[in-house]
Amino acid sequence: MAQEKESVKATPLAAMAEAFEELSRLVNSCSSYHLSLSHFCDACSLVSVLFGSLGIAFKFAELEYVSKIRNLLEASKTYETLEDIIDRDVKYNTVRSAGSHSRNLRRVRQGLDLIRVLFEQFLSSNDFSLREAASTAYSEVCAPYHTWAVRAAVSAGMYALPVREQLLLRLNEDDQSAEKQMRRYINASLPIMAYVDELYKARDISLDW
Repeated sequence: MAQEKESVKATPLAAMAEAFEELSRLVNSCSSYHLSLSHFCDACSLVSVLFGSLGIAFKFAELEYVSKIRNLLEASKTYETLEDIIDRDVKYNTVRSAGSHSRNLRRVRQGLDLIRVLFEQFLSSNDFSLREAASTAYSEVCAPYHTWAVRAAVSAGMYALPVREQLLLRLNEDDQSAEKQMRRYINASLPIMAYVDELYKARDISLDW
């Protein structure tokens, strides 16, 4: 039984779900909790495995997401919390500047939401294809912020997505185990994204970018 539990924990989806449940427990433990930047990055790094499993259609997201995580991991050597990096950019008026830590944090948060919506769509029906789920997720989360050229490239790449069964095989899951882990991630990621959003709103920074 212990070996079976350990095996489940070893899957990419289970590792993601567990990491975000831990973050969720931390931010919900106290209204004034300050989330460690390095701890946040460690959890978010696990999501890149899923982007890689989606193939060329989400290569843009994988490359952008991984580069932003690397930037924040490097920043964690200097700044202890998420608040610290935003406050630094507020001080120097660089919150929305290309390459700023605050901008990179917004893009990482967007990546987390992209996976959340994809999971929700994926689980909405056994007949719902991965391409339909991914298209809906992209249209809702990323498309409003991308140029026409990027949107067109992503749309074309959607036809290269793996089928539902192929994705589950790559992730070492079956329908039942995947649903369990995806729902764990969906539920755990929501308070984390809300926490990040509140950091901007508390500093009068809009979220429409």
